[in-house]
Amino acid sequence: MNDLYYYLVPAIFVLVVVVRHVRNKNRRHAAAAEVLDEAIKSGLTEPPSLHPVIDPIVCCGSGACVSACPEKALGIINHKAVLINPAHCIGHGACAPACPVGAIKLVFGTERRGIDIPYVKPNFETNVPGIYIAGELGGMGLVRKAADQGRQAIESIAKSRGDGKQLDVVIVGAGPAGLAATLGAMEKKLRSVTLEQEESLGGTVYHYPRNKIVMTQPVVLPLVGKAKLGEIAKEDLLAFWQGIVDRVGMRLNFNERVEQVSAAEGGYVVKSNRAEYRTRNVLLAIGRRGTPRKLGVPGEESPKVVYRLVDPEQYSGKKVLVVGGGDSAIEAAVATAEQPGTKVVLSYRGDAFGRVKQKNRERMEEAERAGRLTVLLSSTVSKIETGHVHLDHDGKVVCHENDGVIVCAGGILPTGMLKDMGIKVETKHGTE
Repeated sequence: MNDLYYYLVPAIFVLVVVVRHVRNKNRRHAAAAEVLDEAIKSGLTEPPSLHPVIDPIVCCGSGACVSACPEKALGIINHKAVLINPAHCIGHGACAPACPVGAIKLVFGTERRGIDIPYVKPNFETNVPGIYIAGELGGMGLVRKAADQGRQAIESIAKSRGDGKQLDVVIVGAGPAGLAATLGAMEKKLRSVTLEQEESLGGTVYHYPRNKIVMTQPVVLPLVGKAKLGEIAKEDLLAFWQGIVDRVGMRLNFNERVEQVSAAEGGYVVKSNRAEYRTRNVLLAIGRRGTPRKLGVPGEESPKVVYRLVDPEQYSGKKVLVVGGGDSAIEAAVATAEQPGTKVVLSYRGDAFGRVKQKNRERMEEAERAGRLTVLLSSTVSKIETGHVHLDHDGKVVCHENDGVIVCAGGILPTGMLKDMGIKVETKHGTE
């Protein structure tokens, strides 16, 4: 009998542990399946950027990718990893290296929605020798990865030196990629100039609404070392970069817009609205906003129509229309609706918001419940007047009193400039 107890007690203990483990795993699988089902019902099935594709045959279901994803976009269903929240995935890419069996590849676009991406080699050189692309234009909008690409592109450029009669590189853009590249050029003692068409550094970050939270992982910067930032407000991130600029004596040419890049003997001539630069290489570290996408409706030329939100306070006590269905539109609508006495209408042509982060979705829904924000899905702007806007909503024309219109419909990729340089632009449909 003692021998029976000797074996029975451990066996019962092991059985209890196994049952609890299986029960918890089944509970997690059910929760993941519920999230996926909700995403499908809501039409939120299109990832906005770089995202994982999982080979179910290779996947071992370890869950390492789920733990590595900071946006909680992955889950385990039936012992296999699944992208359960596609709209949450913003291209961190941490899942692929975390996978112990190499079952994940990172791709751009889907079969339904293609993404235009300029062709770049692993060293960030395009198909045109001497012209490089880093950061958001190449499909990588994350601060850390954009900065890494800018640094790596400069390392490639520094492998060959010129005769000193021309610049080694003209860096176009002063966002994270351009700033990291400028630091790299300084560290490598390259002859360079950095041109920025805006009045301030930051690139796309500069255009974020005030106090927007930016999540950035640790990044290694030339001349600076490792910077640990984590979640940080837009203003604090810009101040961080400005502090680096001041500390290292970085020179940036603001309000200088590149108008043409043409081939010349031994390199290129970069023509801006201020000067011409002869250079061996060009690094395009610009965003994908390009030219703002316009609505093409009567009255759009009105001074009250803008294409980015700079300061929500300017709309305090006013009636505002925000147009768009992405994160920038929702952030602009919510930030504006938070101002005292402001009433905001958010118009989106789609029947669901398919490309927004969960935090933004929750803030939008909270503003709706508070009565500060009215969301009109399946609606388009038909006419803009001095004191009103007209919308087509579910087949009916509705009119709203209006003091300002903020259009957040994205930008047109500068494909014309790229093609003039001879750079290939590929449309990715779920390919690497």
